[in-house]
Amino acid sequence: MPVFEKEETWEQSEIQELQMNRLKETLDRVYRNVPFYREAFDNLNISPSDIESLSDLKRLPFTKKHDFRENYPFNLFATPLNEVIRIHGSSGTSGKPTIVGYTKNDIENWSDMVARAIYMAGGRKEDVLHNAYGYGLFTGGLGLHHGAERLGCATVPVSGGNTSRQITLIQDLKPRIICATPSYVLNISEAMKEMDIDPRTTSLKYAILGAEPWSEELRHVIQETFDMKAMDIYGLSEVMGPGVAIECVESQNGLHIADDHFIVEIIDPETLLPVPDGEDGELVFTSLTKEALPVIRYRTGDISSISREKCECGRTTTKMSRIKGRIDNMLIIRGVNVFPSEIERSILPIRELDSNYQIHLYKKGALDHAELHVEVSEAFYRSLPDKDFNHLSAQKLIKKIQRMLKTDILVSMNVSLKKPQSIPRSDGKAKRIVDRRSEKVTSSN
Repeated sequence: MPVFEKEETWEQSEIQELQMNRLKETLDRVYRNVPFYREAFDNLNISPSDIESLSDLKRLPFTKKHDFRENYPFNLFATPLNEVIRIHGSSGTSGKPTIVGYTKNDIENWSDMVARAIYMAGGRKEDVLHNAYGYGLFTGGLGLHHGAERLGCATVPVSGGNTSRQITLIQDLKPRIICATPSYVLNISEAMKEMDIDPRTTSLKYAILGAEPWSEELRHVIQETFDMKAMDIYGLSEVMGPGVAIECVESQNGLHIADDHFIVEIIDPETLLPVPDGEDGELVFTSLTKEALPVIRYRTGDISSISREKCECGRTTTKMSRIKGRIDNMLIIRGVNVFPSEIERSILPIRELDSNYQIHLYKKGALDHAELHVEVSEAFYRSLPDKDFNHLSAQKLIKKIQRMLKTDILVSMNVSLKKPQSIPRSDGKAKRIVDRRSEKVTSSN
């Protein structure tokens, strides 16, 4: 098995020694240079010298998204601003972005990580790479761009939107790799079909998809639609950006974490205690090589699990499962905890449906309710007498969907069938939850 960097196949003892050495350097850096961390350490009555092994990590304070807002814009930086050469930002609930910074070494390390990730997903030096992630403050576009150039790919910085232009470039430049959100790749395939272009005839062989949770069933749809392999990539601005972890093309079963740059934990989001390997919980990352903005035990809000078993590809890095949802978008439907990705997994195998859906939340009396809006397939819509969703065949389909949801995830909810292409598309992340609880809304069925 070819690997991009030797650290991918190190023994656990080797990688843990490297992690410990880098952790000590990071803790010293933040304690000296970041008042927020110095105060957090002092409040717990610990100092960097008290951390003598990786098992001591649980003694350290957590960092949360709220801390970025409270220290906006630069108070979490561990280097002077004159050493920062790049600033990115992610959307913030207060109207201001979450600001992150990078030194020259940070950019070099990030580029190496993403190059490793692209290589792991099947990319090679001679490839053309079509990058449809958004450029700008969002880390996705430039993160993949610099990694692709580091690997040596001919990189097409097309960004998101203008789908007809995307299709023209795919046809003319013949890229082997596409990078985008999974929902936008589906948008491209739909536009191709409207132009009488079969997506399976394109040059695309590998897709690096991320920035939103997506299911194994959606992977199957994308792979069958394009006749290519689709790999999940993970990253978030506060930790670094894309490249923190990615699936290998050989197994497509869990994302390999860059253990030489990050320590990963899984905690119970309520007790905040570590959970055993293989159990679901909240992903927590500690950075090991970041200079401008190191993070200690950053709570991502993402739900996953980890495994330390050697992968069939031969790599020995820690693997995390696909993101199963977020703590803050978990729905409680009639007492059952549900993530949108679980609903997606349940409905995608239903052949009468397309892959686009939304979950509408509304109030009925004092209680919260959910309604699934889902597009039917073109074939089903054509077969529907008078295009009437009150027809018996449509009502039978609704009952079938409800039965699947009840069987698969123990949830009962109303279902509203929608005609093809009627649910709004996005050039970036798909909007899966529509919160209408402040409106006077009643369900459709």
